[in-house]
Amino acid sequence: MIETYAFAGFESWGRVVDERLQAQGFVRAERLADADAVITYCVTQTELEDVYFDTDGVVQVAKPGAVVIDLSASTPSFAREIGAVATVNDLHFAEAPLAVCDMFADDALADAGNLVGFVSGDDTAVRLALPVVRALAATVHETGVAGSAQLAKAAWTLRATSCLAAAVEAQALFHVAQHAGLAFDAGLSAPGSDAFADAWRAIVEERFEGTYTVEILLAELSAALMAADDYELILPHAESCAHMLELMALIGGADKSPAALSLAYGDEAACAAHGLDWTRAEQAYSDGFDDDEYDDDLYDCDFDCDDCDDDCCNEDTCSSGRSHRHGHGGLYSGFSMN
Repeated sequence: MIETYAFAGFESWGRVVDERLQAQGFVRAERLADADAVITYCVTQTELEDVYFDTDGVVQVAKPGAVVIDLSASTPSFAREIGAVATVNDLHFAEAPLAVCDMFADDALADAGNLVGFVSGDDTAVRLALPVVRALAATVHETGVAGSAQLAKAAWTLRATSCLAAAVEAQALFHVAQHAGLAFDAGLSAPGSDAFADAWRAIVEERFEGTYTVEILLAELSAALMAADDYELILPHAESCAHMLELMALIGGADKSPAALSLAYGDEAACAAHGLDWTRAEQAYSDGFDDDEYDDDLYDCDFDCDDCDDDCCNEDTCSSGRSHRHGHGGLYSGFSMN
């Protein structure tokens, strides 16, 4: 029976764990070595490796017989690796990645009803971990063999990210149509209560702040892409979404709600009003260009377009209609990532 716990990793999740577990009667131990359960959450796999495998990491410090519960998004292969090392060190390991139902809620991590947990591991690990995970998330799914919880989490992330991207692009289309003179209500409500509708409403209402951030979503999507890569599977749509999130982080939006991704299609003033700076992207991407070949202001291409026979140098578009202009102020203004 678990009475004490310790936490290691990302403090935003650590505060949620403390509040939820202590409300359920669990006591936080002073040291990892004193805890019946060690709970971890890290944003990146590199950080997760350090937390577990450093000389003072979890597998070295946790007391024999303790259950180790990882809430991070990782890959099935890495979860199995942690489990194998934990077993050698007389620990029980449960992978228990958490997912948010509405990533755009003001405090998406604080409401247990907004969290879903996926749990897998050996029978003892799952039995010990379930009371802890159920204290954190209102909905908990036991997924079976080691690695399966991370696979379920990856699928959840791919779905959520796809819905976000679709809502962002739909709103971008509304925006440009209005600027072109088509008069209509740009705040049209998306039907239903699914992830697309949640994203749509967050964008329309400009809810760009929250505890679930671009940084967290990007980490989770990166884990899903690494899982696919382990199976030599290419996911072009997910990779495109990851590039968009990377761009948002680059211009200062890492701590924004994922709904702020819609600002990538806004003008420079709208971005600046929310603390985003496109010059950061300009500098980062211009570092890859040769100043002798590219104009400093537009970065016009100096090659023949793949889609036509025109020499597109110093032209905004070729005869195929594809834009080659990398201007300032968001994707709506023509910024693209190469």
